[in-house]
Amino acid sequence: MQEKPKIVVGVDLDGVCADFYGRMREIAAEWLEKPLEDLPKDVSYGLREWGVHDRSQYESLHRFAVTQRELFSSMPMIPGARKYLRKLSDEGYRIRIITHRLFIHYFHASSVQQTVEWLDSHGIPYWDLCFMKEKEQVGADIYIEDTPDNVLQLRERGLHTICFANSTNMHIAAPRALSWEQTYAMVTQGFPLHGSKIPG
Repeated sequence: MQEKPKIVVGVDLDGVCADFYGRMREIAAEWLEKPLEDLPKDVSYGLREWGVHDRSQYESLHRFAVTQRELFSSMPMIPGARKYLRKLSDEGYRIRIITHRLFIHYFHASSVQQTVEWLDSHGIPYWDLCFMKEKEQVGADIYIEDTPDNVLQLRERGLHTICFANSTNMHIAAPRALSWEQTYAMVTQGFPLHGSKIPG
């Protein structure tokens, strides 16, 4: 008897599994030499609320965060990520981690090592780990993503995408999940376990 295909869930890391903005806020306060309380918790994509005004400045902060403060291995986990990804994995879904962490040159090895260490130390289950910008090319059946442009691009290609809600994507339409519990419910109720058609 032929095994039925598994549903592939494409899961973003930063802002979905790992608290990127919480940890980056701590590092940015140090880097900018500002009191932590001067940096608002709610930010837009690009961090201009913290005084980061252009891509060059963002890249400098990002490089410092990864190479000097081990950003990718020191972020706290977003509550529920491990619990509900394990439930999905146990129920037969295939977890495919997709992240665009290699967008700044010359420290890819550190980024990859920190990423694997973080996933393993937090017990996050996954079948595949993909480092790429064009997330639609990984062939997932459903995506969980927080970056506004990525959500819009995936949806424009007709791909079923749950927006994991935070302050950077408040303008993005439903389906939106405010927690991993809601994300799990959307994945399991919106998809039959052994099928690739999106209902509706």
